[in-house]
Amino acid sequence: MTAITGATLENRLRRHVNALAGDIGERNVWRPEALESAARYIEAELSGIGYEVAAQSYGTHGASCRNLEVTVPGRSKGIVLAGAHYDTVAGSPGADDNASGVAGLIEIARALRTVEPACTVKLVAFVNEEPPFFFFGEMGSKVYAEAARRRGDDIRAMLSLEMLGCYSDARGSQAYPPLLKWFYPDRGDFIAFVSNLRRAASSTRWCARSAPEATFRGTPREPRLRAGVSWSDQLSFWRAGYPALMVTDTAFFRYPHYHQPTDTPDRIRFPEMARVVDGLAKAIAVLASAQTG
Repeated sequence: MTAITGATLENRLRRHVNALAGDIGERNVWRPEALESAARYIEAELSGIGYEVAAQSYGTHGASCRNLEVTVPGRSKGIVLAGAHYDTVAGSPGADDNASGVAGLIEIARALRTVEPACTVKLVAFVNEEPPFFFFGEMGSKVYAEAARRRGDDIRAMLSLEMLGCYSDARGSQAYPPLLKWFYPDRGDFIAFVSNLRRAASSTRWCARSAPEATFRGTPREPRLRAGVSWSDQLSFWRAGYPALMVTDTAFFRYPHYHQPTDTPDRIRFPEMARVVDGLAKAIAVLASAQTG
C-alpha cells in the first residue's frame, strides 16, 4: 500500500476540495458545464495516479452525465466498492457535501494503487445524487447498481463516502435522530457508519475492523449508527440487493452549512479528515484482502 504522510495527504485533500467547491463551485444538471468540469477534474486526477478510468454515461434533464470508475484488480470474483457523489444541490458549492467525499475517494485510490487484494476493489465517482434525483430519480448510483446487478457483479460490500470534513470538539456540537442522543457522544468529533437494520451485523463487523485506523483525537472509536437511514448512494445498492453502508460526518446533525451557499472549503477541518481518509484506505485494503472465493 502506498504510504502518504499526514501533511501530504492533508494538502492533497485541501487541493481537491478547493478545486471542486472553490474553482468549480455548484455543479449539477442545471449547470452542466460545471458538472462536466468536475468530472474532468476527477478523471484527470485518477488518470494521473495511473488508473484507466471507465465512464458510464447516460443523459437526463438535457445533460450528459457520467459515473467514473477505476479498478484495483483482485484474484477472486468478489468486489469491494467505495463511491462518492460529485454533484451538488442547487445553490451550494458543496465543499463538505460532497467535495470532501470525492477528495477522499481520489486519495484512497492513490493509497490502493499498489495493493494486490484478494478481491477486486472498485472506486466510483457517482453523478446525480442530489435532488431531484435522490430516492426516486435516476441517481448515478442507481444506474450503476442496477447495471452491476444485471451483470451479476459479486459486490461483497459498498461504502458510500458522504461528507467527511466537519468535526467539532465543542460540547453540544452533535445532534441525533430521536432517542440516539442517549447512546452517543455530544461532540461532533467522530465519523459515523450507517447501515440499514438488515445489514447491521456485517456493517458492525466491518466497522470494528476499521475503527482502530479511522479514529482521531477525542474519539476512542466511531459510534455505529444502525438505524434504517437512506441518505445517500448506499440506498441504490440496498435496493439492488447489495450490502452497503454510509460513512459520514452526519450532515445536518452536525454541520450547519449543509445544503447552503456557505458550504465552502474554509469550513473543512482537513487534519481530522486526513486521518479518517487514511484509516478508510487501510480498512478497505484489509477488507478486500480478507475476501476470498
